Amino acid sequence: MLREIEAGGEATALAFARELDGWHGEPLLTPAQIEAAVQRLDAQAKADIRFAHANIRRFAEAQRATLTDMQIEMAPGFIAGQRSIPVNAAGCYAPGGRFSHIASALMTVTTARAAGVGQITACSPPRGAGGLSDEMVFAMHLAGADRILCMGGVQAIASLAFGFFGLPAADVLAGPGNAYVAEAKRQLFGRVGIDMVAGPTDSLIIADSSADAETVAWDMVGQMEHGADSPVWLVTDDAALAEAVLAGVPRLIATLPEANAASARAAWDGMAEVTLCDNREAMAAVADRYAPEHLHVQARDLDWWLGRLTAYGSLFLGAETTVAFGDKASGPNHVLPTSGAARYTGGLSVLKFLKTVTWQRTTAEAARPVAEVTARISRLEGMEGHARTADLRLRPLPR
Repeated sequence: MLREIEAGGEATALAFARELDGWHGEPLLTPAQIEAAVQRLDAQAKADIRFAHANIRRFAEAQRATLTDMQIEMAPGFIAGQRSIPVNAAGCYAPGGRFSHIASALMTVTTARAAGVGQITACSPPRGAGGLSDEMVFAMHLAGADRILCMGGVQAIASLAFGFFGLPAADVLAGPGNAYVAEAKRQLFGRVGIDMVAGPTDSLIIADSSADAETVAWDMVGQMEHGADSPVWLVTDDAALAEAVLAGVPRLIATLPEANAASARAAWDGMAEVTLCDNREAMAAVADRYAPEHLHVQARDLDWWLGRLTAYGSLFLGAETTVAFGDKASGPNHVLPTSGAARYTGGLSVLKFLKTVTWQRTTAEAARPVAEVTARISRLEGMEGHARTADLRLRPLPR
């Protein structure tokens, strides 16, 4: 599909949109269409989206403030430095299959805007003949999208990357999607930057005897409704809690609307695990080995867990919080590493939209000791051309 779309251009992307999205309208929303969606949306929905956006923006801006340009005098007259420069253009994808993920639009666009990206395009699949939902359009617009593309799947990712429909070609693609979206991003990586290759969402709960079994069970069920391929794990050192959760989860699933219950039931039957450990150190070791996307601790001595745990996408401490807070409205980003990738990477942040670059400047006198070492190391490596460029800097200084 990527080859066909690149070769055929906008016409091929639109043909796939008609075939796969069932969308025959214009791909880009006009300012009038955006304003109409904003006006149609009810006041409570706007207030809720604004609440979530404000938290996400504040957290992202605080992240950005930690990244400061710097310089250091390596030796008298030899100065090296670092700058963090935002990319020129970003493409932000929000899923729109079984669920319309307005929170994903907020998470990606807001973070790109806080990083200082020049041009941001947001896109999501149309939901029937009406196109994007009013709440999706409002969220994208509020978060700071410059253009909004009504398109999903591989054709949307390709359009963002190749710069179709008058859009700037994206330097970075961000946002979760289905398996086809993830694969398209993976294949385009290198030509463009991506946030990560995301798999199905996963969650792990650590709970000791102080935890409430019903709360633990509900927190598992809430994440199971993502679908049959989304694992949810419980790790505990209390057998009674484990038994209570095992008994309670099917009962709670049965209270959900049928479509949600079917997804949760499939995840429970096929992907869920309950692990019983001897002590908290063993529980922490299991969590680090799984490296979950979401890690929720409902146990005593939360500071111990915060200091001990080392592999997770996002950490939720205490029964008063829940993964759903992070998914929707609390502030830290919900685009997180899955499938154990939290062993080596974190989630989406302003860093994904910034290039940390270095620079150096020197006087002729300060360059001499560096040039001498550079020439010798270059010759040790057999790189005579490199050595001679250093030798040039050892010429007598002008008087």
